[in-house]
Amino acid sequence: MATISNEDLLELESRLSFMFFWEEANINPESPGYGLIRDRAPGGQDICSIASVGYGLTGLVIAAERGWISKSHAKERALGTLHTLLYNAEHINGFFYHFIDMETAKRAHQSEVSVIDTAIAICGAITIGEYFGAEIKEAAHKLYERVNWEWYRNPETNQFYMGYTPERGHWASWDMYAEQFMMYFLAIASPTHSVNKEIFYDFKRQTGSYGSLPPFIYTWVGSLFTFQFSHAWFDLRNKVDLENVDWWENSITATRTHRQYCIDESKNFKTFGARSWGLTACDGPFGYRGNYGAPPSGKNSANDQHKPDGTVPPAGAIGSIVFTPDEVLDAMQYYYNEQPKLWGKYGFQDAYNLDVEPAWYGKDVIGIDKGISLLMLENYRTGLVWKYFMKNEYVQKGLKMAGFIKKSI
Repeated sequence: MATISNEDLLELESRLSFMFFWEEANINPESPGYGLIRDRAPGGQDICSIASVGYGLTGLVIAAERGWISKSHAKERALGTLHTLLYNAEHINGFFYHFIDMETAKRAHQSEVSVIDTAIAICGAITIGEYFGAEIKEAAHKLYERVNWEWYRNPETNQFYMGYTPERGHWASWDMYAEQFMMYFLAIASPTHSVNKEIFYDFKRQTGSYGSLPPFIYTWVGSLFTFQFSHAWFDLRNKVDLENVDWWENSITATRTHRQYCIDESKNFKTFGARSWGLTACDGPFGYRGNYGAPPSGKNSANDQHKPDGTVPPAGAIGSIVFTPDEVLDAMQYYYNEQPKLWGKYGFQDAYNLDVEPAWYGKDVIGIDKGISLLMLENYRTGLVWKYFMKNEYVQKGLKMAGFIKKSI
């Protein structure tokens, strides 16, 4: 491929990432599923991921501001999508199923009622509501106010359950740090179904380190998305919580640790290196895996299901561009210039692996990976997502009630 400047590459990957959310949506205005967005493409069939919808709603703000689509088209898509979520999409107590049918908006794949994916959808709704105001903001707040956060809380542990299905009931818990901060902030500030503010401090905060790098609070699987997702909307720069934890700096350390791990493991994996790093949930040669990660983590690294296999997703690094911009830009240039098979219709494909024979390049893109790429690239370039999302009164209230204050210099 021809040489490309960093700014042109950022613009290209951003715009093409957005086009996934724009083009892989149900655009039939007569359909109950209008505005729903596929989980993946081109292999996504007609299954929507509610998380894709949250990222896609946020993406409308970015696209309208950058002129990729008109503001009138963005408004039309936003309002229609919110109408679908409010009146057609199957839910329980305001919580959406992880996967729903693109056409009917009903539960698909016998999937779980997902607290984290619902939170992502709500974050997207709040963002677009703050951008357009008026009837779109009103619809976004109705969606938020409908969520009964208390129903998803285990009163014995004061932790959110991990999942729920009608067949099984609630199970497990969000008992360690991961991507779930958005759940706490939204739930604490809810004007209709709030939970106690102590829930933010009632998960385990386990600290560890890798090599000579500083210690940080790690997550269960050690995947980079767990250090990124909530930061895409909540601007935690220069803030600390009641225990004086700087979660922004924590994600910087986690990102640097990931990169160093891939550098060290380059002796074992051809795909890994200083310019090819960042392990996160993605497709691999043998199917999708949500537990690609780096040490330290709460999962037993000796477990064969957790071991790396050489798969690297571009979104792993790109989602951390706000934390380590120089290293991420270097990785993006490598992927673009040295791995041309990794490039496709919507920018970077989901992942690649040079350690299998023949070398494997993913055929799909996945909504959550394109989504974190799109939002973090924009936050790095302009801070646009933070600008609008952080204006919301409940967002501000949630952080305040959780005890976040400005970090003293």
